[in-house]
Amino acid sequence: MILRRLLLAFLPILLTACAAHPTRLVPAPTPKPEWAFLTSDLPVDPAFRFGKLENGLRYIIRQNATPAGTAQVRMDVNAGSLDEAEDERGFAHFVEHMAFNGSTRVPEGEMVRLLERNGLAFGADTNAQTSFEQTLYILSLPRNDTALLDTALMLMRETASELTFGAEAVERERGVVLSELRDGAGYQRRNLEDQFAFLYPAARFRDRLPIGTVEALEGASPERLKAFWRREYVPANTTLVVIGDFPVEQVEQAIRTRFGDWQVAAAPAKPEAGPVLPDLARMADIHVDPALSERVTVARHAPWLDEPDTVATRRNALLRQVGYAIINRRLQSRSRVVDPPFRAAGFGTSAVFRAGRTTSLIVDTVDGGWATGLGAAADEYFRAIRNGFTAAEVAEQVANLRTGIEDAAAGAATRTNNALVAAALALIRDDMVPTTPESGLARFQAMVDQITPVTVLAALAQEAVPLNDPLIRFQGRTAPVGGEHALFAAWDAAVARKWESAAVQANGTFAYNDFGPVGAVVKDTTEPGLGIRRIVFANGVRLNLKRTDLVKNQIQMRLSLDGGELLATRQNPLAVEMMDMFAEGGLGKHSQDELQTLLAGRAVRSGFGTAGDVFVASTATTPRDLELQLQLWAAYLTDPGF
Repeated sequence: MILRRLLLAFLPILLTACAAHPTRLVPAPTPKPEWAFLTSDLPVDPAFRFGKLENGLRYIIRQNATPAGTAQVRMDVNAGSLDEAEDERGFAHFVEHMAFNGSTRVPEGEMVRLLERNGLAFGADTNAQTSFEQTLYILSLPRNDTALLDTALMLMRETASELTFGAEAVERERGVVLSELRDGAGYQRRNLEDQFAFLYPAARFRDRLPIGTVEALEGASPERLKAFWRREYVPANTTLVVIGDFPVEQVEQAIRTRFGDWQVAAAPAKPEAGPVLPDLARMADIHVDPALSERVTVARHAPWLDEPDTVATRRNALLRQVGYAIINRRLQSRSRVVDPPFRAAGFGTSAVFRAGRTTSLIVDTVDGGWATGLGAAADEYFRAIRNGFTAAEVAEQVANLRTGIEDAAAGAATRTNNALVAAALALIRDDMVPTTPESGLARFQAMVDQITPVTVLAALAQEAVPLNDPLIRFQGRTAPVGGEHALFAAWDAAVARKWESAAVQANGTFAYNDFGPVGAVVKDTTEPGLGIRRIVFANGVRLNLKRTDLVKNQIQMRLSLDGGELLATRQNPLAVEMMDMFAEGGLGKHSQDELQTLLAGRAVRSGFGTAGDVFVASTATTPRDLELQLQLWAAYLTDPGF
C-alpha cells in the first residue's frame, strides 16, 4: 500500500504541521506515454475503451452488466492538496464542496434535488473525495437510462468548468469545512502530526493535509477559490471513467458531446511531495497522550523505486508479497500464544508518493510491555532477513495466492462495476495496466515454480530498506522508563542476538470430516415467488437454496443460530459480549494458528457474530470448497476451542 492511500483513512482527523517549506516543483520529467500500457509488455484488457479528446481530456469506458442495468461514473481531477499554495491550504477540499452549490446550468440548491429526483444517492463521501493528489467525483447510476447518463455527464461538466462560487454559498460551505476541521481535532490528529514531523521533517505533504488550516479557509473568498479551480480544473488534468450497462459507442459519443467544447488550458506544474530523507541520523521520538495505546515504530527511508508496470515488475512484486506475508505470519503466530509478547505487529514497505519509500516494523503492546514486544518482533525480523524462509512457509503463501488468482479468473465474466472502476483508477493514478484475470492466472502459472525461499528473500531485499540505525518512535500513555536510550538499548540487544532458522511445521490434515450418519430430509418445497428451495432435516436444521447467475463460480452462504442479543438479559447483560471473538479460540483439535496453515489456499471463513435474535456467520466460497466450509462451520458448532 502506498502511503498516500494509507493517509486517506485519516482525512477526517488531519491537521497541518507547524513548519512551512517553500514550494519545489518537480523537474521536467521524461514525457510519459498517454497510457502506461503503451510502453508495457503486459497485455491490456481489451474490453476497456481508452480515448482522448482534442482538448486533452482522457476517458475510460467499459460495458459491464454486473449488476445489470446500472453504471458507475467517475471524474478524476489530477489536483489535490499538494497543489495548494501556502495561503490556499484546504482549497482543494473546499472546491469539492462547492461542486454541489451552483453552476451555470444548475442553480444553487438544485443539484442535490436533481440527483435525488433521479434516484442517485447524495451525502458525505458519497459523491466526492479529496486527497493529496486527486479530487474524485462520483455518481452511481441506478438504471441504464440514456437520459440519466446524459444528466450525469452534464453534472460532471458543470463541476469541471461551470461552477459559479456564489458568495452566500461560499460562506455557508466555509462553516461546513471549518466544522469538519474542528470535528477532526483531537489525540489522533496530534499523534499523526507528530509522526509526520518526526519521520518526514522536510516533506511538503506534511504541510498540505487535505483538511487545510483555519487561517487559509477563513481567507477563502469566492474569487480566490475560483482562481484555484480555474488553474487546476483543466482538460489535461481530467479523466472520465464510465463503467456499466451502456454500449461503449453510446458513452463515447456522449462524452464527446458534453466535453468536446471545453477549452484547452495548460496543466500547471506539479509540486513534489517530498523530500523523503534517506540519510536521517539515528534518532528517537516519544509522543505521550493519555488516549493512546502503546506502539513502537522502527523505520528507515530510501529513494523511491521507479518500476514501470511490466511482467518482470509484477513477478518481483508477487515474490515480495510472499516475503512480507511470511514475516507477518510469523509475527501473527507470536501474538497468539499464551501471554504473548505483543498484541499485534506488522512489517512492510510503502512508497511515499514518488518521493521515497519507507520500511517499517510496527509493534502494538500492552501498557508497559513495549520492551518485550519490540524485542520479540525484532527477533522475527532479523531471523527472516538473516536466515530466510522455509519451503513450508512459502508453500502456504503460494496456496493462498493460487486460490485468489484462480477464483478471480473463474469469476472474470462477472466482475462488478466497482471492481472495474478500481482498475481504471489504478491506471490513471498509479500507471497500473488493467489486465484480465485470465492473463494474471497464466503469468502466475508460468512463474509459480520460481517462487522459492531463495527468490523470495532476494526480491524482498531489493525493496525492503534495512533497519540499520533506525528511526524509532514511541507512542503511549506513559513515556518509556529510560527514554530514548532505553528504546535503542532494546533494539541494539536484538541486533546482537543470533537465531536459529524457523522450525519446519508439518501441514497435517483437517480433523473434522465425519459428523455421523447422513441427516434425513423431512420436508422439501420450493417457494414460487422467489424460487427459493426450502429443505428441513429431521434434527430441525433448515436449508434455503437459490441458484443465480449474478456471480460466476461463487456461493454466498449464511449460517444463523437462534439466540443472539436476546440472550443478554438484565441479570447477565454481557452474555454475548465476546461472541465476535468466538472463532479466535480455534477448535478442540486445532488451534487458530494451525487452522490458518491447514486451510491455506481454501476459500473458507470461520468468523461468527451477533445480530438481533441470532448468532450469524456469512461468507462467500466456491463450489470446490463448499463441503469444507460446511465442515468448518459444523466443527465450530460442535467442538469449539474456546
